[in-house]
Amino acid sequence: MKILPCILLAVAGTLTAGAQTPLTAIRCGTLIDGVGDVPRHDVVLVVEGNLVKEITGGVPAGARVIDLSHATVLPGLIDAHTHILLQGDVTEEDYDEQLLKESIPYRTLRASVSCRTALMNGFTTLRDMETEGAMYADVDLKKAVARGVIDGPRLYVSTRSINTTGHYPLPNSLYAWEIHMPKGVQEITGQAEARRAVREQLSYGADWIKVYADRGYYRSPDGAFRSLPNFTDDELKAIGDETRASRKKFAAHAVTRDGIIPAINAGASSIEHGYAMDDECIALMLKKGVYWCPTIYVNIFVAEGRAAAGNPANKALLDVQPVVFAKALKAGVKIVFGTDVGGFPWTENEAKEFTYMVKWGMTPMQAIKSATTVAAELLDMKGKIGEIAPGAFADIVAVEGDPLSDIGILQQVRFVMKEGKVYRNEVGTGGR
Repeated sequence: MKILPCILLAVAGTLTAGAQTPLTAIRCGTLIDGVGDVPRHDVVLVVEGNLVKEITGGVPAGARVIDLSHATVLPGLIDAHTHILLQGDVTEEDYDEQLLKESIPYRTLRASVSCRTALMNGFTTLRDMETEGAMYADVDLKKAVARGVIDGPRLYVSTRSINTTGHYPLPNSLYAWEIHMPKGVQEITGQAEARRAVREQLSYGADWIKVYADRGYYRSPDGAFRSLPNFTDDELKAIGDETRASRKKFAAHAVTRDGIIPAINAGASSIEHGYAMDDECIALMLKKGVYWCPTIYVNIFVAEGRAAAGNPANKALLDVQPVVFAKALKAGVKIVFGTDVGGFPWTENEAKEFTYMVKWGMTPMQAIKSATTVAAELLDMKGKIGEIAPGAFADIVAVEGDPLSDIGILQQVRFVMKEGKVYRNEVGTGGR
């Protein structure tokens, strides 16, 4: 009587071992794989489970077929600078309204819609660059996406961001001093508090640490843009040391040399914005292998509104942005796609960023790679995301048309697959 269960277990094991994960074959009219410089035509992607199994010329027997033979297929796109918990930030009033009148649960519900919006637009991975006062809600959103509770991109989160006391909204001076106002960041003073902030954020699930390295942008008599540094060198060094000790990276919001150079010297892996970087900044970025997220469109979007509200700095920076971009591109700085969406509303398609990158000097293929393989390298996910190759996650998008001829077509994604699951397939329907 004891032999029968063993026999049944053996048979069950044999059946399980013989079972195969169903295959999906995607017929591609044109394939831009994120790695090569030349597209391939009339190939078949074979997806097994959540991974790309192979790129071949025929459909395997028994495979489910998805016909994208009249489309251009690309890796799922990566936006390396987003704010899923922010819904537009042109003026102080826009920002204050969200921190003062919207609860964190309400903002998180809105952010779940932002996540789905990004995914439907073809962005299968986001690096979210802080919650702007919503504490650790980005960690919850990351878990909800990973567990299938909500639809959204793969998230790398940086929780609260760090700044020094008194240097970020909401400013205490604008409110009754008896009231303790919420802040968009975690404020620190001194090395000990800097270390504690990093440790605390990592303990709650931060993948990245973010700092605001400068503020108060102005033009000096020689015409150069300058700013006020937010941290002492010792404070920044403490942040960098603590981050590296946990094998994580930190990103720095910095617009001029006054924030960029100290942040790089403290170990920043990426500079966010950098609109007015100079030659010394570029040379240091090249020497240290630092990535740059230029976030072009957000400044164009907010400049007029902020100038009308009495803050002309963003508008003044519009003239130097294309010059700096062209110079950094020519020098070989590692430029990664990042939009700062959330700074502009999620109703705007973040793929607009590609249009400006190409307008200002990138080839369409360079722009695409900035949102695929280059961004994957920044996230230490080379070979897993940002490319279509055997062993990579099956993050696949498609457009009708040729983005190498018209980069604006990337604003019209018609097919989205993330880790083998199809979330959108409107190829041949005109987007309906």
